[in-house]
Amino acid sequence: METPASIFAYAPAPESRSVVDIAPSYGLFIDGEFTDAADGKVFKSVSPATEEVLSEVAQAGADDVDRAVRAARKAFEKWSALPGAERGKYLFRIARIIQERSRELAVLETLDNGKPIKETRDADLPLVAAHFFYYAGWADKLDHAGYGADPRALGVAGQVIPWNFPLLMLAWKIAPALATGNTVVLKPAETTPLSALFFADICRQAGLPKGVVNILPGYGDAGAALVAHPDVNKVAFTGSTAVGKEIARTVAGSGKKLTLELGGKGANIVFDDAPVDQAVEGIVNGIFFNQGQVCCAGSRLLVQESVQDEVLDALKRRLTTLRLGDPLDKNTDIGAINSAEQLARITALADTGEAEGAERWSAPCELPDSGYWFAPTLFTNVTQAHTVARDEIFGPVLSVLTFRTPDEAVAKANNTQYGLSAGIWTEKGSRILAVANKLRAGVVWANTFNKFDPTSPFGGYKESGFGREGGRHGLEAYLDV
Repeated sequence: METPASIFAYAPAPESRSVVDIAPSYGLFIDGEFTDAADGKVFKSVSPATEEVLSEVAQAGADDVDRAVRAARKAFEKWSALPGAERGKYLFRIARIIQERSRELAVLETLDNGKPIKETRDADLPLVAAHFFYYAGWADKLDHAGYGADPRALGVAGQVIPWNFPLLMLAWKIAPALATGNTVVLKPAETTPLSALFFADICRQAGLPKGVVNILPGYGDAGAALVAHPDVNKVAFTGSTAVGKEIARTVAGSGKKLTLELGGKGANIVFDDAPVDQAVEGIVNGIFFNQGQVCCAGSRLLVQESVQDEVLDALKRRLTTLRLGDPLDKNTDIGAINSAEQLARITALADTGEAEGAERWSAPCELPDSGYWFAPTLFTNVTQAHTVARDEIFGPVLSVLTFRTPDEAVAKANNTQYGLSAGIWTEKGSRILAVANKLRAGVVWANTFNKFDPTSPFGGYKESGFGREGGRHGLEAYLDV
């Protein structure tokens, strides 16, 4: 007897918004205090799921950047002179406060970014705390990190982060910078400034000395002023390849140390002996986690020809079960696209894919009336010449290509200007090792995808940038070695 599907329908399970108290307006965080922008400019932070204004935020300009860098320079003398164990205490304190306030921060991040609460709650926030714990542990062990005895801090670190993982990217940047004795001026993305401003409050709560961390919400001009500031010693940027190239040109010859983590077009390779159901979960996680707004997303699926039909049938079945909607609902799998601008870009690239002759398929789902939404989509009959196989879409769009031999899989996987991530699905350990060694990607996942750990270095080759974040390797970018 068939059971009616309606019995298994999910009742709404919204997370309460009352755990987070968003103020009507926020200032810049400079020298331990919240302050207005020098020119009085403000901008609004909007919830991408509902288009409601969450708060009004001070907009940093060049004068504010200068003020923040001066504060960071002043704080650097005392902060860098502290014994590592003392700096570590502050980082441990920050990590514990993040854990204590993780529910509040998860709701805030979901409201401001549009990603599902189960991602912010179960992935982002635990990783944020873990990064601070991990680098807190390194603070008094830098002599043993492999960079010689008594490695020195660089000075003031100018850090520019993206909107896709606002709090996690902040942790990736700030934790190693502080552990190694540097001070920080950080510019969060203009569409997601709120969690960074809440982090400023956590710094005060932890008793962090004034000026050690400064937060400057604003637009690209503020980021450019920070990168070009003559008194910044280290620049760290995560974002698009185009902006990364611009930054590299700006700092060339200045003596500033630079790390760039840029775009990607990761290949997810499924061999004929892969466990199909497990691989399908990995494919879904690889491209639909955070609505595909992930630089290391597995956005190119390479399937061995003999199992193409089986894998695609299973994948389409699985996509029809994904739930798109209210990001604060604990049952939601696919949240909102971060901004109207990003939605327009995804839409244009998907339309190009169709115009160039690739076959488009979207999971049947109802899109909410307000907010920015895009249904999970895949393209088949894709060739390597198609735009959707070459360009980073940064959305829930998967391009499917096929291969016959492992050598062909490697050649197709490496046929990209990017080199950030890749995935391999097979039951043979020898094949995993053989293929992984030939892939020009900074991180290669085997029979899993999007697994992160603070002890493991992350970064890219080619146009995906250079330098590594995370792990012992992540210390080097913030030390004079």
